[in-house]
Amino acid sequence: MSKMKNPDELAEKHLKTVRVPPGLEKPTEELVRRMISHTAFNNPDYKWCLNDFELGKRMGRGKFGRVFMAREKRTGFIVALKTLVKKEIVKGRVERLIMREIEIQSHLKHPNILELLAWFHDSHRIYLILEFAGKGELYNHLKSSPNGRFSEHLSAKYVYQVADALEYCHKNEVIHRDIKPENLLLTITGDIKLADFGWSVHSPSLKRTTMCGTLDYLPPEMVEGRDYRHLVDNWCLGVLCFEFLHGYPPFEGKDQEDTYRRIRTRDIHYADFISAGARDLIDNLIIIRGEKRLSLRAVMAHSWVQGNK
Repeated sequence: MSKMKNPDELAEKHLKTVRVPPGLEKPTEELVRRMISHTAFNNPDYKWCLNDFELGKRMGRGKFGRVFMAREKRTGFIVALKTLVKKEIVKGRVERLIMREIEIQSHLKHPNILELLAWFHDSHRIYLILEFAGKGELYNHLKSSPNGRFSEHLSAKYVYQVADALEYCHKNEVIHRDIKPENLLLTITGDIKLADFGWSVHSPSLKRTTMCGTLDYLPPEMVEGRDYRHLVDNWCLGVLCFEFLHGYPPFEGKDQEDTYRRIRTRDIHYADFISAGARDLIDNLIIIRGEKRLSLRAVMAHSWVQGNK
């Protein structure tokens, strides 16, 4: 794709898509102009390498690698650089999983989905250049909140943004399959970024059979090994809302089998302080029969969400 001839017009166009914290308008404009002037801008054939970045602090560590804050040298643009060790990927037999994550996330463009900006590799590692979410994992914010839970106001805001991101995924025939606080990040402006598409799948039929995801969040159709559709994400959104408001997921058991039993029987108990509106939303998402679950559009329009977000 060729560059637009007028850089001022291009800068103005991109600035309209950015939510800028108050007081940072001028530095943001300067950064956007530097980005536009970069050789890689609108050039999918640009060959990135590790030398393009200055590595900062380590932000996280996973089974197959680490995530660092990094600065692109020419523009000063801050990103998250996810490094994956090839021999660990091969040892774990997750080559297809990693490539699927890259393929899916590189095509998703939504305000509440963490953007995969580019990727490259060398003889030892794969590097994912990811959008930087300045406030980190939502899980850490949940655990450090008063009583280890979010207010209804904050919960409604986050549920709305996750629902919006998931609806976009489903429209693009992508099922995430691993919604949980650890896979949600917060930007510096306090907005949600849905991340970690390692378990996601592009499924034109929106129908699958693979067992995956996190134990406490598994819907009954996965627990029972049945075919499932994109509505597994709707169940997970209900579980997520419950955890936001209580500080723990609804089906925690003393062991795996007890958790599975509670999921299959929908053994759910609310704390007394949970409002009727919040219960109504959760009850209409955590439904055994997937086709009966509330649609994501209906979640965003729900009176509790609209009244609190």
